[in-house]
Order: sequence, then structure tokens, then C-alpha cells
Amino acid sequence: MAKEAEKSPKLYQLIARLSDDIKAEDIVVLDMRSITNFCDYFVICSGTSDRHVRAIAENIDEGLRELGVGIAAKQGLKKSDWIVYDAGDVVTHIFRKDIRDFYALEYLWQDAPRVDWVQ
Repeated sequence: MAKEAEKSPKLYQLIARLSDDIKAEDIVVLDMRSITNFCDYFVICSGTSDRHVRAIAENIDEGLRELGVGIAAKQGLKKSDWIVYDAGDVVTHIFRKDIRDFYALEYLWQDAPRVDWVQ
């Protein structure tokens, strides 16, 4: 059980770092464990354009695949203004900045504590 408890933090840190590698902006990790039952963490970040959002998503996909971590569901790849990756314990939202501002997930989930992913 201890190994399972350690998996989510390592996964959100990995996803945040993979996002940061491609210059994602305003990377935020929310601890969702006390709020939802469908995931442990949200990783939310922004890209400057549809192309940048897609590059961030592709880097996450490639980095996780190299480590044998699967993504259960992928949404938004065609339009690339809001891409969602569901890796089980961690759900990643990659937004174009204007779309992120419009949907305001951090406000919607404001009761979720922010997590320092840089460790």
C-alpha cells in the first residue's frame, strides 16, 4: 500500500517537469484527494498557442510512454486549445492561456490545496 501512496506524487512531479521542459506557463498542481474520488491530483498549465499546447501534451505523452506509464484517456488533441490527459491518479489540463482564463479551473476547485511540485 505504501508504494501506491507514493505513486501519485511522483507522477504529478513528473508531469509538471515534462510540462516545464517545454516552457509551459503557470504550472499549478492541486491536491484533489479530499475533494474528488476520481483522481488524486490535477496538473494545470498553459501554452502560448495551440501549437505550444500540443507540444506540451506530446512531451508529456512521450515522457510517460518511455517510463511505461499509460494515459487512460486523451481529449482535445485536434483543437489543441484545452487538452486533458487522464493518467488515473493524475489528471492533466493543458490550456491555451485565454481558454484557461475563461474556464478558471483553479477558481472552480479553489478548495483544493496547491502543491509545490518543485522538489
